[in-house]
Amino acid sequence: MKETIKYYYNIEVDEIEEQDGKYHFLFNQKDYFFVVYNRNIEELDDVISCSKTMKERNIDCHDIILNSQGEVLTKIEDYYYILLSVQNSLEQYDIVDICEINKKISLNTTSSNIYRNNWGHLWSEKIDYFEYQIRELGLNKLIVGDSFSYYIGLAENAISYVNNTNKNLQRTIMDRIVISHRRIYYPNIKLNYLNPLSFVFDLEVRDIAGYLKSMFFKQDLDQVMIELETYLKTTKLSLYGYQMFFARLLYPSYYFDIYEKIMNKDETEEALIPIISKVEEYEKFLKKAYFAISKYAPIEKISWLID
Repeated sequence: MKETIKYYYNIEVDEIEEQDGKYHFLFNQKDYFFVVYNRNIEELDDVISCSKTMKERNIDCHDIILNSQGEVLTKIEDYYYILLSVQNSLEQYDIVDICEINKKISLNTTSSNIYRNNWGHLWSEKIDYFEYQIRELGLNKLIVGDSFSYYIGLAENAISYVNNTNKNLQRTIMDRIVISHRRIYYPNIKLNYLNPLSFVFDLEVRDIAGYLKSMFFKQDLDQVMIELETYLKTTKLSLYGYQMFFARLLYPSYYFDIYEKIMNKDETEEALIPIISKVEEYEKFLKKAYFAISKYAPIEKISWLID
């Protein structure tokens, strides 16, 4: 890989470290990551445009480095790669930081190729595929087999919640479309959060819900609730926005992300155990979140969960 970097970017490095398929090296006291471009080619222009807009508005974002041909993508064998210059990669953003960044960049149109908001349809397609996989391939996976139906049921609840919200309510000017991420994690370090390959435009509640879900499995419930209350106190949404927020908390992306890695043989089934062991506590979190959000808007109740 050293010769590849030298040939395509005229950068000579002494040492390259591979981390989960990402190639990391230091050059002129800066961190660089050479990574696979894992998005549709049709989205590239919008990813670049979003990155440029963030820079223009003084929002931190990893720099996209052009290769020696002046191109963003470098094809190596069957894959396209992209080189990113990363700064302060381990610094963390909390809920307040996320909200502040959200205020600085929003989308006034839905024409962007990285706009995401059709959650019900996307989630339905995903679980249909998962159910097909289980029927065809998953019979020998005991941990998945014992837990899968529960999380499919939870996902179907989230899908119904989104579809009902879209049927009965309309998004208002308070429910802004902002810079968001395909996935957001806790701790929310800059290395992940400022990566333009993760950018999408979506409702601001996408990132907040993702952050809280990830935080739940790393912190105690009281701390998660403090972060949730902080968000609710500092942000005003419409009833539509509050319901979409709760829908994203309902949807078990944390389970399906690991499930996909298991099916791709990148994880063992045992990786699901920390998730499954907290089923009852997560239901408790959802119930607490429902009552917390209900102080601000009369969101739809899910009887089996709340009563």
